[in-house]
Amino acid sequence: MTRRQGNLFGFAIASGLLAYAYYAQFVLHLEPCPLCIFQRIGVFAMGLLFLIAAAHDPLGWARRVYASLLALSALATIGVAARQLYIQSLPPGSVPACGASLDFMLKVFSLSEVLVKVLTGSGECAKVTWRFLGIAMPGWVLIAVLVLLVFGLWVNLRRRPPELRF
Repeated sequence: MTRRQGNLFGFAIASGLLAYAYYAQFVLHLEPCPLCIFQRIGVFAMGLLFLIAAAHDPLGWARRVYASLLALSALATIGVAARQLYIQSLPPGSVPACGASLDFMLKVFSLSEVLVKVLTGSGECAKVTWRFLGIAMPGWVLIAVLVLLVFGLWVNLRRRPPELRF
């Protein structure tokens, strides 16, 4: 696998993760909370970095730059997913609020900013509405982004892509 093919593969995986997130939202009617939206932004950033790296097909120090940017994006996304998993693990009654109340946002932000915040997602971050193999969605995001991180570092930091021999 060449570096370009590896980065295109990373882009395809990130696109697939986002496609499933939108499927869950619009077909399964699972409304995303603000932390879910931040995870989507992180996966989108990773996908965009993979796509740019594939188009650029970097050599030398540039591949380290892409690896570093992928790592920063992945670590931020992992942090958000871990935060949501922590919130979901808290017992009922001790769950902190995920975001500011509508009243507070109306006092602090402009009306357009409030509308954007409200329309980009709703729901309680501690509420688990979907599980697969006993793991909630932020757990799967954490696993997928961790795998993408390792793959992105491997693709972009290896010195020479191995030659395929038939």
